[in-house]
Amino acid sequence: MAVVRARKQDIDMLARLLRAEAETEGETGMLLVGSVGINRIRVDCSDFKNIRTIPEMIYQPHAFEALQHGMFYQSARDRERRLAQRAVNGERSWPAEFSLWYFRPGTFENPGPCPPTWYNQPLVGRWRKHCFYQPTVEECESIYNT
Repeated sequence: MAVVRARKQDIDMLARLLRAEAETEGETGMLLVGSVGINRIRVDCSDFKNIRTIPEMIYQPHAFEALQHGMFYQSARDRERRLAQRAVNGERSWPAEFSLWYFRPGTFENPGPCPPTWYNQPLVGRWRKHCFYQPTVEECESIYNT
């Protein structure tokens, strides 16, 4: 059962985002990115107040670098649609379980070390080239109740 409302076009949009943001991270990496996006919809704190839909989450200004690249604008594929649906259904795992941010430091060929904080939130872990950050209880208690 879905934890956020999603129409078919929302699933396709999320699938395109997963591919554009994390295709090189494999299915787990794409699912982790999806989890972060769904977390942003489910909370009402930090930079994500009043974000309630997949389009609002994806098109939030400066939220995703992938929107600047052509891959996001390609058609969704079945593999990514299945991953997007899993994220919409609430599937999440470490290090994205409670994360609201992720970041890929360095270059594509030469990933750098994860900064200890991102947007003033602590590093919780890394999956391949992406670093994941979750808010403190003081910053966003509601993420721990979702």
